[in-house]
Amino acid sequence: MMHEYYMKEAIKEAKKAEDIREVPIGAVIVHHGDIIARGYNQRETTQLSHSHAEIIAIEQANQAIGSWRLEECTLYVTLEPCPMCAGAIVQARIPHVVYGASDPKAGCAGTLMNLLDESRFNHQANVDAGVLKEECASLLTQFFKGIRNK
Repeated sequence: MMHEYYMKEAIKEAKKAEDIREVPIGAVIVHHGDIIARGYNQRETTQLSHSHAEIIAIEQANQAIGSWRLEECTLYVTLEPCPMCAGAIVQARIPHVVYGASDPKAGCAGTLMNLLDESRFNHQANVDAGVLKEECASLLTQFFKGIRNK
């Protein structure tokens, strides 16, 4: 299935974050079947609170398309978007989000709330949850286990 192919690409991005001791979260944005943007968590590296995988990928996609509107794109991300990223997704007009692992602490694509399907906003996104869920969750579990063991 294509969702799994693109999620594996997002997982590759998450592993880039892990390689530099960042929380392993990765994202890709697909436009008409082509990956036009990639991002991975870089908050510790940049010391910027908004350096989440989704935000970085959205900025790259804006540049690739030459527009702030990403109306014909799908975002794949290894962890359910937080409130900030869900807001950016709505603002970018991304119509479809696919994520791997749910986030019980900050998930805003269905776990704590669903900002992507809030009818009071002028845009909503369809969500497919749990694609390669175990692999995505394992990246995070192993990362935090390693930190606790140190």
